[in-house]
Amino acid sequence: MMSLPFYQRHHEHYDRAYRHKALQSTVSQYQKEAKSKSAVYAQGSTAYSRGSAAYRHASAADYSLESSAAYSHDSSAHALESAAYSYGSTAYDHLSTAQSKRSAAYSLDSESLSKSSAAYSHGSESVNKLAAAYRLGAEAYSLGLKDSNIMIEDQSYKMSPKAKRAKQSLVSEDKENKAMDYSVPIFTGHEVSISGITDTEEERIKESAAYIARRNLLAKGEGVSVSKVATSASQEEHHEKKSRKVAIRESAERVALKKTLEDTQAFHKKLNQDKLLHAPEFVIKPRSHTVWEKQNVKFHCTVAGWPEPHVTWYKNNVPINVQTPPGKYVIENRYGLHSLEISTCDFEDTAQYHASAMNVKGEISAYASLVVKRYKGEIDAGLFHAGTVSMPLSFGVTPHGYASRFEISFVDKFDVAFGREGETMSLGCTVVISPDIKRFKPDIEWYRNGVLITPSKWVQMHWSGERASLTLTHANKEDEGLYTLRVVMGDYYEEYSAYVFVRDADAEIPGAPGAPLDVQCLDANKDYVIVSWKQPAVDGGNSILGYFIDRCEVGTTHWTQCNETPVKFARFPVTGLIEGRSYIFRVRAVNKAGISLPSRVSEPVAALDPADRARLRSHPSAPWTGQIIVTEEEPAEGVVPGPPTDLQVIEATKNYVVLSWKPPGQRGHEGIMYFVEKCIAGTENWQRVNTEIPVKSPRFAVFDLAEGKSYCFRVRCCNSAGIGEPSEATEATVVDDKLDIPKAPGRIMPTRNTDTSVVVTWTEPPDAKELVGYYIESSVVGSGCWEPCNNNPVKGTRFICHGLVTGEKYIFRVRAVNAAGLSEFSKESEPIEVQAAIAAPSPPYDIMVLESVRDSMVLGWKQPKVTGGTEITGYYVNYREVIGGVPGKWMEANIKPVSERAYRIQNLKENMVYQFQVAAANLAGVGTPSLPSKPFKCEEWTIAVPGPPHDLSCIEIRKDSLVLLWKEPVYTGRSPIAGYYVDIKETEATEEHWRSVNEKPLQKRFLKIGGLKEGVSYVFRVRATNQAGVGKPSDITDPVVAETRPGTKEMVVDVDDNGVISLNFECDQMSPNSKFVWSKNYEPIEDDSRLDIDTKGGKSKATFKDLGEDDLGIYSCIVTDTDGVSSSYTIDEEEMKRLLALSHERKFPTIPLVSELAVEILEKGEVRFWLQAEKLSGNAKANFVFNDKEIFNGEKYKMKMDQKTGLVEMIMDKLEDKDEGTYTFQLQDGKATNQSSLVLIGDVFKKLQNEADFQKKEWHRKQGPHFVDKLGWEVTSDCNVLLKCKVANIKKETHIVWYKDDREIMVDEEHDFKDGVCTLLISEFSKKDAGTYEVILKDDRGKDSSELKLTNAAFADLMNEVCRRIALSATDLKIQSTAEGIRLYSFVNYYVEDLRVGWMHNDAQIRFTDRVKTGITGEQIWLQINEPTPQDKGKYTMELFDGKTGHKKTVDLSGQAFDEAFAEFQRLKQAAIAEKNRARVLGGLPDVVTIQEGKALNLSCTVWGDPTPEVSWLKNEKSFVSDANCILKFESGKNVSFTISAVSTLDSGKYSIVVKNKYGTETSDVTVSVFIPEEEAESEQEKNKEDKKKKV
Repeated sequence: MMSLPFYQRHHEHYDRAYRHKALQSTVSQYQKEAKSKSAVYAQGSTAYSRGSAAYRHASAADYSLESSAAYSHDSSAHALESAAYSYGSTAYDHLSTAQSKRSAAYSLDSESLSKSSAAYSHGSESVNKLAAAYRLGAEAYSLGLKDSNIMIEDQSYKMSPKAKRAKQSLVSEDKENKAMDYSVPIFTGHEVSISGITDTEEERIKESAAYIARRNLLAKGEGVSVSKVATSASQEEHHEKKSRKVAIRESAERVALKKTLEDTQAFHKKLNQDKLLHAPEFVIKPRSHTVWEKQNVKFHCTVAGWPEPHVTWYKNNVPINVQTPPGKYVIENRYGLHSLEISTCDFEDTAQYHASAMNVKGEISAYASLVVKRYKGEIDAGLFHAGTVSMPLSFGVTPHGYASRFEISFVDKFDVAFGREGETMSLGCTVVISPDIKRFKPDIEWYRNGVLITPSKWVQMHWSGERASLTLTHANKEDEGLYTLRVVMGDYYEEYSAYVFVRDADAEIPGAPGAPLDVQCLDANKDYVIVSWKQPAVDGGNSILGYFIDRCEVGTTHWTQCNETPVKFARFPVTGLIEGRSYIFRVRAVNKAGISLPSRVSEPVAALDPADRARLRSHPSAPWTGQIIVTEEEPAEGVVPGPPTDLQVIEATKNYVVLSWKPPGQRGHEGIMYFVEKCIAGTENWQRVNTEIPVKSPRFAVFDLAEGKSYCFRVRCCNSAGIGEPSEATEATVVDDKLDIPKAPGRIMPTRNTDTSVVVTWTEPPDAKELVGYYIESSVVGSGCWEPCNNNPVKGTRFICHGLVTGEKYIFRVRAVNAAGLSEFSKESEPIEVQAAIAAPSPPYDIMVLESVRDSMVLGWKQPKVTGGTEITGYYVNYREVIGGVPGKWMEANIKPVSERAYRIQNLKENMVYQFQVAAANLAGVGTPSLPSKPFKCEEWTIAVPGPPHDLSCIEIRKDSLVLLWKEPVYTGRSPIAGYYVDIKETEATEEHWRSVNEKPLQKRFLKIGGLKEGVSYVFRVRATNQAGVGKPSDITDPVVAETRPGTKEMVVDVDDNGVISLNFECDQMSPNSKFVWSKNYEPIEDDSRLDIDTKGGKSKATFKDLGEDDLGIYSCIVTDTDGVSSSYTIDEEEMKRLLALSHERKFPTIPLVSELAVEILEKGEVRFWLQAEKLSGNAKANFVFNDKEIFNGEKYKMKMDQKTGLVEMIMDKLEDKDEGTYTFQLQDGKATNQSSLVLIGDVFKKLQNEADFQKKEWHRKQGPHFVDKLGWEVTSDCNVLLKCKVANIKKETHIVWYKDDREIMVDEEHDFKDGVCTLLISEFSKKDAGTYEVILKDDRGKDSSELKLTNAAFADLMNEVCRRIALSATDLKIQSTAEGIRLYSFVNYYVEDLRVGWMHNDAQIRFTDRVKTGITGEQIWLQINEPTPQDKGKYTMELFDGKTGHKKTVDLSGQAFDEAFAEFQRLKQAAIAEKNRARVLGGLPDVVTIQEGKALNLSCTVWGDPTPEVSWLKNEKSFVSDANCILKFESGKNVSFTISAVSTLDSGKYSIVVKNKYGTETSDVTVSVFIPEEEAESEQEKNKEDKKKKV
């Protein structure tokens, strides 16, 4: 047997679409709409043509109703039965007319039918061709055959005969109606929910189908005639022209259709719709809401499906957790009604919400939006009078009037993101626009690699008014790229960009390649399309052998594989499409290990002629009216088409050759098709390629060509008139790939970028053609493991590889990609260590004057935001004069760099105006100078208050606090500075929101500011004060967000085993140039006599030499060249005392004790002294002291120490009077010591001694059988009393004896002491059981007893519990009708007199009389109501009182309950009367009477009845009356006698007396047996013998 290729050996199929919720949801929704709107979705055109032909010619009375009913029942759920659908067979809903503008079904609504209907007759071939369009366009079919009362009176069709040379133009019926059987079983398609069309695409597809159907109908001129339908049965016009061949064909089709319908009806009779699984669907979808802040909102939806779907709610595609925050969200589900309630809405709740319903059959989602409005002040309307505002959108009204451009900034920006296929990824950014004017709203645009992104099922966008977000609902490698957020305000915009990386999903088969990507459909035609894709970056460790292409018709779920063997070229022509239908495609890669996951599906593409597609886009079809009136003309004589023109080979590979040509000019009025022929170059042996089916499109892909050979091609046209002449042959074409695989790129150059990324550049490979892009891979030096840096080919020769590990060394390689394949890898680059690149710093900013005198000025500025990857070494200051507003030439103020951010510029001119600029320098060089400052005038400051503080900085930033540092003003005013005030406001707040943090001036130049709100941005400023007042505020700080960044570590204090105290700080974010800078009270530590600082790697330790009062203060540590890593620790007097105590303890340690010395009495009365240490070593020792004298282990004292557990103990046999005193345990473990004492004197000692004696006696008692638990009682669930006790130390010889009041109780069975419990059961406990109970255990080891008194109060408590149990056992009140009346009753386990019973009627106590009485019968408690009346209706309550609590049972004897009970009472009463007065035999008659012949028989009995009964007799079931032999008497209406004076054998038999009156009849039987004596019997026998002889 021939071996199969490896890809045919696998048995694990993988032929399914993307397993994503949104995708499946779209499919479910689409399928639901398809089922409810379309009657023809499967089984194609052949069945349709059969159904329409048969249905049109069926009688209206017999056939139309039957098929309509069958179809309307089944069409929505089963597409197979939709083949029976006919155009005019039903009345449509009102939607029919509205939908028919896109419908190819040309259906009529019910109103049109009632007036006049046009019937459309089509030949089977014509209808067959139209069916492909009908499958997508027939929305009107969805309404089904709803009104079976409307019947089409008559329809006629004229069918043109086929041309002799014409061939079937579509796929055969067999191929259309059955699944294709491929030779590669692994790729056989099966149903999977897929999707791929948008609403607009669906509309376009349906419109396209409608256009094709109408075009073919009108252009062909084939089989169309006029039919009239009369509304009256008396007027019928019937015009029919058809050949005998057509009539036979119609008859056969009619029989086939009828059989199909009968089979369908029989099938559906067996189905139980309730048990069919079906996917979820939304009966009611959630609707969007707009609410004000602080309001509540609730989303509702109703979901159907079986099994019951599970519903999950999402906010912006993130599942909602009802616990975060608690009480914010409430999710409920009541009988299929699902709801999501959001309480106290705020602006952050503005989002898109959706409910996702899922069960085993699929998933579906429904979306709704929530907009939360915020109360906000409006802009003065006077500023925007109509017609007065003409400024561009980039300018607006600010607080300063008409002026400035909008300032757009981005906060909380999204960073480089990494995801995996199938995951949901979200990018977000807060946009701050200043000034904030409601009139002007920004345009939010998102771009991927410079291409504008539009919302789709893959991408969702949201703008809340403050935050822009983009969500990738199902990330794919196609989504990888550079994402740019552009905020547009009129002509001005700002952008922010970051890269998004998407890795391959985990392969289902280990070693399988990644999924292909970017599947596109090119050059679509009537039955042909070219599918292209990009190769994946990951091949799974084995080279990719090729690709499989799958297609799926839109609206179905069945994937069909298009190629049997893998193709390597990344383009493939797919043929065999059906015109008018739409398709989606996907691609799978295959290597030696297996097949990859499928790619993302392509966009839908319709199989249409390009001219038709262009015409539909430019001129959409007119609204459909539901009627077409066509007048048939005699067809013109057919014209044989001419040869096609411009035939050429547009693509050639090893696997196929694609031909393209133009239609001929001479073609006639009907459509044409093509035959393609080939021959080996240099010969004239032409062979037809498509022998069976001609192609419709002017494109064709030729397969099965010999690689390396040269071929020529030509094309012929054909129509019903014949086959035309061939076109000119193409030039010889060699079957080989014209596009070569590119060569490897060269000169791979990595350069540093950031601490997690590297820039890689390369040169383009030589002679590269049609490059798709490049794949870059990285590897840690020495690992040998290569990882892809990108999964979507990048264009250009430069790429930033992100996600690298700081400090690691990497090498890189690149490969080029085109449709022919992937190039070889380039040479590996030189290794590079991942570190941030060193660059010149950015410009300083916020230049301000700190002091000004006549000839000099002191400037201050802020440090550059970007230091360039290394510390700043200094600053350079430039200045220039400004005369008359005209600036002069820049001059250098300093030649050597200054290290401080303040500098005095000398030799300036008094009263001259100057501008300044500052440049920062580092190891990389001098950075760009700052922008020119504001003009400042050089003049003597004479103000009394101080100048502004400067050099403000924020450190130790946490979620609720930070530390602000500043430097004192250069200009102090006329008096010394007395202190500082710190001001704070939120960044976005206006100037009037500044508030002071401190009420009294600060003497220090630092302040820890607490009470901040997490996530809020703040700015700060400082003002100095002196005796003259408060001076000018400093420049504000940069915005600072109150947050504790991930990985933040705090400074910790440590005391080692030697008592050394140190402060420790650790940092894992250091760069090579980072340093630990320690300070005390935020001033540099210059005196090292009290502190030693030791730094190793990322750890630094400050050790105190001798901690004292001089060391009190705040110790802080800042790590330079990091993102603000800092921390501090405060040592005050209390902390110092704690640390010194801990240090002393470490120097002079004590053994920690878990418990101090304690005493306890053991079971035998022994006395145990013990203590436990936390930990003891093997060298630990213990000394035992009593009254200051050491005692030792001996007969009296048993001492023991367990080093593992730390337990030290001493045991004494007994306590004597001389043992009163103080006991001490002393411990020593190395240099650590400890001791614990216990004083036992006076009453404490006496109490302990007595307890020891008692325990000793108890121990002796327990040596024999004894009681663990004394005798007690409990009431069982059966309301019986159980006396029980728990015993121990029992053996077989142990006896147990029970006594009551000193009299032994005889027990039927011996107790087996199971579970150590002895019991005595007292059934139906009552007063007679009161008394004293005792139980005794005894055997040869001793005895023990236990006593229980059940008298007086103890007995009362027990009886109360018994009564309570009985009351709880009472059943619900029942109603029973009797012959006397109505009885209400309840059963209890048993009844005792102590249980008091009360009855109430309508909450009033019942007074008992002869008519209403109560009682107890056995376990039944009842209330009897004799001769009930309507006044007895109402609620009856039985109350059982157990001595403490009342227990009630209630029944409602009113309404129907009373009526039914009363009716039953009447019936029983009448039955009792009848039973009482009916005729009956009271007695006297025996059952059997045996009597001798000739004796007298006298029987008598008494009968009774009111009225007096009639008496009759029967003998052997026959009427019997009195005669001379038998005398029957009935006297006084009650005495009956039966007398026979002389009985004979003839009198033997069964006699019956029957008594009867109007209330009934009774019969009594007596059997009379007459016997003959023996002598007479013998003579009788001889006589009989003689009589027989005589007869002989």
